[in-house]
Amino acid sequence: QNMEDLLLKQKMTRLYCQEVGGCIQRCMGIDALNGISIVSYEADQKYGTKYYENFKKFMERVQKEDLALNCAQTDVKGNRPWRPHEQKDPDLYLRVVEKRADGIIVNGAKAHNSCSVYVDEIVAIPTRSMTPEEKDWAVAFALPADWEGITIINVAYYPPQRRQLHCPYENFGISHSITVFDHVFVPWERVFLCGETELAGKLALLFALYHRHSYTGCKAALSEILTGATALAAEYNGIDRAQHVRHTLADMIQVVDLIFAAGVASALYSKKAPSGTCIPDSNFCNAGRMLAGESIYGEYEALAAISGGLTATLPAEADFYNEKTKPYLEKYIMRVPEIPAEYQHRAFRLFQDMMASAWGGHKLIDALHGGGSPVIEKVAIYRDHDWERSKNIVKKLGGIPYTGSTKTFERKIPWLS
Repeated sequence: QNMEDLLLKQKMTRLYCQEVGGCIQRCMGIDALNGISIVSYEADQKYGTKYYENFKKFMERVQKEDLALNCAQTDVKGNRPWRPHEQKDPDLYLRVVEKRADGIIVNGAKAHNSCSVYVDEIVAIPTRSMTPEEKDWAVAFALPADWEGITIINVAYYPPQRRQLHCPYENFGISHSITVFDHVFVPWERVFLCGETELAGKLALLFALYHRHSYTGCKAALSEILTGATALAAEYNGIDRAQHVRHTLADMIQVVDLIFAAGVASALYSKKAPSGTCIPDSNFCNAGRMLAGESIYGEYEALAAISGGLTATLPAEADFYNEKTKPYLEKYIMRVPEIPAEYQHRAFRLFQDMMASAWGGHKLIDALHGGGSPVIEKVAIYRDHDWERSKNIVKKLGGIPYTGSTKTFERKIPWLS
């Protein structure tokens, strides 16, 4: 509802992500609700629908019962150059196939659908803007994850499980699914959009915007974990005083601070929608998320370089507890004499889990594409920046006539108006 709410959301996301070592899997639902609160209100004002009332009742239940939500946004999309109505199979974008007095019937599937298998409710929203002939695809609703007709085809990822050297990091994983809606009935009271094509794209963009604001919290946490791991590797290897190592760490923590600062700035320059929901600044959110995505492989490279080859060649956990090999490993894993062998083992086992495991490989892709790939943020930044204002600043300095004001930082974003 205000700037303070946005700042608290960002801080909470960062702190929780630090606690579990990765995604807390709650931001998707929150971000979808924020977008729906704005678009459903606009639909009611323009068309006399009951979507906003539906949203408020649903929101009350979410808060009262502390429900966990998934946002099902990304359609499978079929042939990428074709729009929804141009696909050979119209179900390649989630759509309404029938309207009834008591609700609608939907068909389709959503991809990259994180945590859908263990949430209370799935919130489905459009993945893109829609043209006037695409009313059937302009739909948003919420249903329980175990609703009749919903099939969740799930894959789970998690850190390697340990037998003796247990640690908090191994306790938290994530799952992703293709979520299929096969002639699924949605009661009208659970519908937030149905046929209002000019609002479908706005809802898609609003979810992405709020989600990228969340990422200025979670990606700051992930980057700080990688930075802290790199600093710990340097300390345990006895090279933490080397100037090039310190420069690397300074570069890494700078990225952490800039990602988080982008979220803070987006809250500072936020604006209220007619519904009362506060919208973070688009360019600051996208700049923070883009920086996170473009920096992530450099962060992994720094950890790999400073931790060294042992991250990949560390003997199996069982060998550290085998009567014959345990003394050898405790003797030869030693680096800095003051740091016990067990701590050395724990540190490098964690680095291995983070980089040289199925979980680590999954995180490499997740950290790049989750919440929007960097190229999408670039598109958004270019789209939402006031280029005429930037050119007018230079025209003014060069004595070239111009129209408009150069004395403001306020951005006017057409799709939000």
